[in-house]
Amino acid sequence: MKIRDLAHFVAAAEALHFPRAAEKLGISLPVLYSSIERLEDEVGHPLFVKDGARPRLTPAGALLLDDAREAVAAAPPAPKQKSTGGGKAKASKGSGRAPIVKGQPKPYKKRQGR
Repeated sequence: MKIRDLAHFVAAAEALHFPRAAEKLGISLPVLYSSIERLEDEVGHPLFVKDGARPRLTPAGALLLDDAREAVAAAPPAPKQKSTGGGKAKASKGSGRAPIVKGQPKPYKKRQGR
């Protein structure tokens, strides 16, 4: 089991509200759902019952919650990722004519001959 998946599970189990848990973790809702699905596949049992407005922990989820909290607390903190400052810079290609210069006639395109 990955620590990241366990951390996602702990946040969802404590909040019992998936959108709030995803917002607290700073991840999208589909990422949270896929983490929980991976854990459910590894455990072999569903961890949440989603039969109403609010999800509830199943007995298997309640058993896993204590172990998951311990594993997340014992794990070393994730290293901070350096921001490289952005992506590759793109040169603008312009939008056609150069700005009008005072006193010069406008440059017109010549018609293409047939």
